[in-house]
Amino acid sequence: MRRLPDVPPRGRAITVDLEGESIPAIEGEPVACSLIAAGESVLARSVKYHRPRGPYCFAAACSHCLMRVDGQPNVYTCRTPAQAGMKLERQNAYPSAKVDVFETIDWFFPKGLDHHEMFAGVPVAETVMAKVARQLAGLGLLPREAADPLPPAQTLRTHVAVVGAGAAGLEAARVLSTRGIPFRLLERDDVLGGRLAHGAPEQDAPHVPEPTAFPAGSVMTRATALGLYDDEHGRYLAVVTRGEEGPRLIKLYAERFLLAVGGHPPIHPFENNDLPGVYAGRAASLLLRRYAVAPEVATLVGWGPELHALARLLDERGVKVAAVVDLRGPLPPDAHPTACMGAEPKAHGLRAVSALSFEAQGSGRRKVECDAVLVSVPVSPGFELARQGGAKVTFDAKAGAFQVEADADGRTEVPDVFVAGDITGAGTAKAAAAAGHRAAEALAGGLS
Repeated sequence: MRRLPDVPPRGRAITVDLEGESIPAIEGEPVACSLIAAGESVLARSVKYHRPRGPYCFAAACSHCLMRVDGQPNVYTCRTPAQAGMKLERQNAYPSAKVDVFETIDWFFPKGLDHHEMFAGVPVAETVMAKVARQLAGLGLLPREAADPLPPAQTLRTHVAVVGAGAAGLEAARVLSTRGIPFRLLERDDVLGGRLAHGAPEQDAPHVPEPTAFPAGSVMTRATALGLYDDEHGRYLAVVTRGEEGPRLIKLYAERFLLAVGGHPPIHPFENNDLPGVYAGRAASLLLRRYAVAPEVATLVGWGPELHALARLLDERGVKVAAVVDLRGPLPPDAHPTACMGAEPKAHGLRAVSALSFEAQGSGRRKVECDAVLVSVPVSPGFELARQGGAKVTFDAKAGAFQVEADADGRTEVPDVFVAGDITGAGTAKAAAAAGHRAAEALAGGLS
């Protein structure tokens, strides 16, 4: 990855400290973005086999970018803004993540290591092995100093709590605003729009309104919903907001909850898919559109409309696309010139991606050189919050993912929980907006 030439910096140039080395960064952009743009592809080691890890999803949905930041372990650097002088350390390695003696585990056990059964039933050895496994599998070390005391929790009340300001959540908020129904729109990012703002552009996708388009105080950015709970005062969302004073817990009580959280970028199984340089498709479009960071040469693999839209976006921004491998097809009429049907992808490289090979339909095994493999497949619905709230979740065998059961208007089995958008199954942004509209109209009935 590198910063695109001739694109002005989108913030103040600063430096961060990576294990004693000064690394250039841009203030406010994700730490992981600054690191990979500076050529630092390995941010950590995997817990069990100590394989090199680099950021994958840029959505805090995997653990590949966890680092120690200013003494705090297990920080998602893909969501942490870079600040001048910030001290960064890699985790789960000895003596360093670049040269980790424990990576020999992967060589000694090429067929996998089941530490639960190793020396099972052997006196003393079984106990020692369990202790060693716990030590090696730990995520980072405890902070050296006690954390600063947090401010007291704040309590807020509203008629409708909308979680997620993507296409579905924004359209729901527009409907509620038009009808004069008080609401709070929660977005964990610092900007609205979700994939509308940083995904591969879609035809007929709705536009992203400014926060000022909604009633004052109704939009909360950098606000992450942790859970949906009940107490003697009713149902509430536990929300963590992050401002200049640090994190703060908010209890947000509401009469209705509309969950439009979208989905998680899944990790598609193929050989060496954990190499640094393998990124989710939406992560690649985010890096390109918001931070002007992109690979020199990219190979795309996956299926669905976003795969080919991402190829077009990269092409337009001057990124060389070595190949687009569609694992399911059929190829659309406007597919990239390098697009083909393929199967059995395999990433190549020692410490980072250097190539991708695959079975090309009708022409045998091919191998193309690249510095990034972009995996673009439909997202896995983010069902967790709805499930905690009592909604029914079922497995869709065709999609290979769990999703929330709801009717056409977003009603779940729980009267006060509604859902809209990709949480019920991946689709287009236009379809998500339409679902958000229907859900907002449906939940508005009966509000006091």
